[in-house]
This record gives sequence, structure tokens and C-alpha cells, in this order.
Amino acid sequence: MTSSDRQESAHRSFEDAPAHVVEFYQENHREQTLEVASAKAERFKGLGQREMSAWEALLELDALVDESDPDTELGQLDHALQTAEAARMSDAPEWLVVTALVHDLGKVLCTFGEPMWAVVGDTFPLGCAFREEVVFHELFRENPDARDLRYSSETGVYEPGCGLDAVTMSWGHDEYLACVLRGRLPEEALYVVRYHSFYAAHSHGAYRELFNERDHALMPWVQRFQTFDLYSKTPDAPERDALLPTYRELLERWLPEPLSW
Repeated sequence: MTSSDRQESAHRSFEDAPAHVVEFYQENHREQTLEVASAKAERFKGLGQREMSAWEALLELDALVDESDPDTELGQLDHALQTAEAARMSDAPEWLVVTALVHDLGKVLCTFGEPMWAVVGDTFPLGCAFREEVVFHELFRENPDARDLRYSSETGVYEPGCGLDAVTMSWGHDEYLACVLRGRLPEEALYVVRYHSFYAAHSHGAYRELFNERDHALMPWVQRFQTFDLYSKTPDAPERDALLPTYRELLERWLPEPLSW
């Protein structure tokens, strides 16, 4: 299957998305405003909610099912194993296999009482115009920022070429986990974690006027990662007994110390 075929398949899955996925995006696109996302970032990027290892966080997500995902009904532990196995089987560098295993650990925000709309789903810039490349973009009509003239242009409150790090994204598990893992994994890994849900950019080429040289250099790693993440989802759970010891050893080598969440 070619890259374009995979993207078309993913697009069709949203066209046929079950009602709960549509309902999720109705709430997500209504509630994710620049003010709300900024407040949540200020609250959670300080960390200190809990202390636990990456392995403990992985097990914590065993029963969590992502309400925004039309492609799988498996829990996040199984999804993590599927993604990591896809990376390993492709001979990806070990840091990218580790990234594949931990990329969704930020969803532990749900265990802190955060609603799904503020944790999962595709991410998108705030403070500028909402683009049609964002899934269910028509649902932004209920978002107060859509009526704010300050945010009506392509770059909105940002300078062209400012770089994604200067952009306030919709809040969720990506940015949160990138904060948790800062200084623990390579720069490329943190970039993948931070922007792996930014499908409008990495799969559809939108928002490029906000990119700087760093974004152009690192976004190809996100695109490579997506071949493991999005397209490894199968309805059958992976063989946990065979895989968990291997991946526990991997995490103990790369992320041996407790993390502040």
C-alpha cells in the first residue's frame, strides 16, 4: 500500500466514523480555544501531578480506549505494542522504537480527571484560522475563536516562519508528554512525540507558513513515525506474553528513572 493509499484509507475511516467519534470532535472543536489551551498548558506543563516510571505509565493505560480513534477499539497498551513492533520490524533506530512504545503515554491525563476532548484527537494551531485539512473542520463553527477577527488569517497572531514551538497548539497528550520526557530522549524523539497528532501538517501539508528550518528538518521523522502508528492498527491484540518482557527491558535501559507527571 502506497503512502497516498494509506492516507485515503484513513480519510475513509473518518467519513464512516461511528457516532461517538463525531461527538468527540464536536466537543473537541468547540472547547479547544486559545485561552483554554493556554490555561491547560500552564497547569500541566509544571508537572508534579504524580511520579511513576514509563513502564508504570504504560501499564496504567491498559484499559484506556481512545474515543477519538475510528481505527481501533483496543486499549492503549496494545496500541503501544503494535506501534513499537511495527517500528522494530522496519529496522528503525532504537530511539524511534522507544518513541513508538511511549508516544501516547501522555494520555495518563485521563487518569487525572481530564476529559477526553482535552487529551486525545488530532491537534491543530490556535490563534490563527482553522483549516479545512483538520478533520471535521466544519465543526469549528461552534468555536468562539472562529468569530475572533484576530485569528482569522492564515498566520493570525504569529509571524510567518516563527516555528511551531512558538505556536499554541490545541492542548493534549502530545505536548504534555514532550514536557515529561524533556531531557530524557533525543531531540528528534521529542519532536515526534510533540507533533505526531498534527495530521493537518504531517499528512496534508497545511500550516507550512508557520514552519521554521527546524520544523522542515524534523517533520520527516514524524512522517516516518506515522507509518508505524496509524497503519499498525489491527483488531487483534498483540501477543503480550512474548512482547512485554522485551519492551520492559527496553524502557529500563532508555528511561530507567521515575518521571514527574
